[in-house]
Amino acid sequence: MTRATRVRLTQLGARTPLPQSPGAAAIERIPNPHPGEDYVVRFVCPEFTCLCPITGQPDFAHLVIDYLPGRWLVESKSLKLYLASFRNHGGFHESCTLDIAKKIGRVARPRWLRIGGYWYPRGGIPIEVFYQSGKAPAGLWVPPQEVAPYRGRG
Repeated sequence: MTRATRVRLTQLGARTPLPQSPGAAAIERIPNPHPGEDYVVRFVCPEFTCLCPITGQPDFAHLVIDYLPGRWLVESKSLKLYLASFRNHGGFHESCTLDIAKKIGRVARPRWLRIGGYWYPRGGIPIEVFYQSGKAPAGLWVPPQEVAPYRGRG
C-alpha cells in the first residue's frame, strides 16, 4: 500500500455538495510525491465571489495562490469547493483573502505561501490584498503573478 492510498479523501471521486459556508468546508491534502524538491504550485481562481458583509452585494476577485509544498499538496477539488463556499459568505476583501491563506497554511503546512487577491471595484475603488508567509527560499523560481491592475474602460 502506498502512502497516497492511505490518505482518506472524502471529496475527490465522490458527489460532493457545495459547502454552505467556508467554516463548513474542508480542504483536503495528499502526500507530496517529491518532498525533497523545491517547486511552486499555483492555483488561479479568476472568478472568486463572496458577499459584502454590509450590503449583501456580490464582490468579485481574481485570486492567485502560490505555495512551496512540504510533505503535503492541496487536493484541488476540495480547494475548489472551499473557494466556492464563499459565494454566500459575507466578508471584507482583506478577511476573505487572509482566511484562505491561513486555512491552506493550517491544512497543507507549505514551506512558503503567498496569495494575491485582486478585487474588482466597488464604489469605484479596486482593492488588492497580498499575503506572504515569509521570504521565498533562495534559488526558488517564483513566477510573477502578472494580474494587470484594474483600468476600467480606459
